[in-house]
Amino acid sequence: MNDKELYQQKMQARLDEWKAEVDKLKAKSSGVSADVQLDINRQIKVLERNIEEGKAKLSEIAAAGEDAWESIKEGVESAWDSLKSGVTDAAAKFKR
Repeated sequence: MNDKELYQQKMQARLDEWKAEVDKLKAKSSGVSADVQLDINRQIKVLERNIEEGKAKLSEIAAAGEDAWESIKEGVESAWDSLKSGVTDAAAKFKR
C-alpha cells in the first residue's frame, strides 16, 4: 500500500470516529434542557457540514494523482483540525 492509500485510510478512520461522536451527541441531546438542546443542535449541524467537507477532501485525495495529493494534504489537515475542535467543544458542553 502506498503513502496516499495509507493516509486516506487514516483520515477515513478519524472521520468515522468523529461521525460516531456526533451520533452520540445527538443521542445525548434529547435529555437536556431546551436551551442547551438548541445550542447542541446548532453545533451538530456545523459538525455535520464539516464531516461532509471532510468527505469531499478525501474524494479530492482519491482523485488526485500520486504526485499531486501531497498538495491537498495541508487542506485536509486544516479541515480535520477544525472538525476535531468542534467535536471536542460540543462534547464538553455535556460535561458541564
